[in-house]
This record gives sequence, C-alpha cells and structure tokens, in this order.
Amino acid sequence: MESQHNSLLEAAARRYHGAGAFAKRFAFGKLRLDPVFSAFLMRGCLPDRGTLLDLGCGQGLLLALLVAARDQFGRGQWPQGWPPPPLNLALQGIEIDPDRASVAQRSLSEWAQVTQQDVRDAAFPPCSAVVLLDVLLYLEERDQVRVLEKAAAALEPGGLLLLREADAGAGFAFRVTRWSERMLEILRGRLRNRLHYRGAVQWAGLLETLGFSVRTEPMSAGTPFANVLFLCTKRNK
Repeated sequence: MESQHNSLLEAAARRYHGAGAFAKRFAFGKLRLDPVFSAFLMRGCLPDRGTLLDLGCGQGLLLALLVAARDQFGRGQWPQGWPPPPLNLALQGIEIDPDRASVAQRSLSEWAQVTQQDVRDAAFPPCSAVVLLDVLLYLEERDQVRVLEKAAAALEPGGLLLLREADAGAGFAFRVTRWSERMLEILRGRLRNRLHYRGAVQWAGLLETLGFSVRTEPMSAGTPFANVLFLCTKRNK
C-alpha cells in the first residue's frame, strides 16, 4: 500500500512539471508531509458529485491530488482498503496570490477551474463541498465569519465544509504552530501582518451557529503542530 500511496503523490506532483522544478518539488513535499491531503482520500471525506470549492487553494495541491487519484484508481493502482476517490466531482479553486493561481491554472487547466480572487470578495458558486485549509488565520475575525457565511450559503443542504485551523487552546503545540506561522510571514516579507486564531471550542461554536453539525479530528500527525480538522455538515432547514 505504501508504494501505491507514494506513486499517487508522485503522480500529483507531476502535474506541475510544466510549472518548474520548484513547484513540482514543493507539491511532492507538501503532499507527503502534510497529513490532511491523504486523510481526505483514506477516510473518504469528500462527496462523489456536485462541485468542490477549494478556498485559498494555493497552487492547487488538493485539486492535483484528486485528479491523480482518479487516474490511479482507473488504472487499478489504488491503495488497498482505501475507498474509491470522488470520480464525479467538479473541481474549482480560488487563490488570492497571482503567482500561485497562475501555477494552478497552467498545471490543472484541463481538470480544474482556478480563479485569482480574494475569498473575502469572491462570489461562491453552488457546491456540495467547501475546503478551507489554513486560510482563515490570515483574515480578521469579522472576515472569517463573512467567508464562512458565504460558504454556508453556497453549500447545498447536507453539503460538507472541511475546515482546518490551529487550536489556540492547545498549549505548547499551539505556540509551536504560531511561531512557525510567524516565521513564514517574516520570510514572505509580511512582518506586520497579524494572524488571527481561535480555540477549537470557539471554532466549533461558531460553525454550529452558522447551521453546521460539527465533528473534529486532530490533523497534525507526524508534525509538531496543533491543527484540527472540522468536518461540518450543513443542516437541513
């Protein structure tokens, strides 16, 4: 199973061959080291129909992984015991950074639609799933709420929101996470950019008030961070 898993990650990274060596190496390293991407497939988190909207998608790593998963599954090269990947899910992404959006557009143009926009301003299309991975910490609290409200409005009843954020109540692991994010911001030249965190209990409470049924899972395996995945189902009115 491990060899098939590695083959899947390599296939996803190869989507970036035309975008340069850095984009390809970054894709493979991030997909291999960050547990959330493979967890989506191992646990069958995503629906098989409708539209997936990946907000703050970067260079489109999740989208590339899903495209590679369909191909590998069709070839019979799929890890034993994993559920089938979503084969009928339309893929869309929104990314604010023009360089990352351009990489995603060039690498995934045949399989996914990626637009360069700010998630605070973009109109969200109707969808069956929304993904937000490590995005809301960069937004002020009122904008966090506004983006989640828009996501809730765009989702069909029973639709799924997958949100990952750091748990500000996780003690030392959260301090490591906050320090790491601050170092990344300094390296990006954004020394004055303030990051905005909430505790897992506060995130869950907010999501409940927006009409979601919420369950949480730790999502930091193999890392020193305090990340939590919120699996949120939009309640029927």
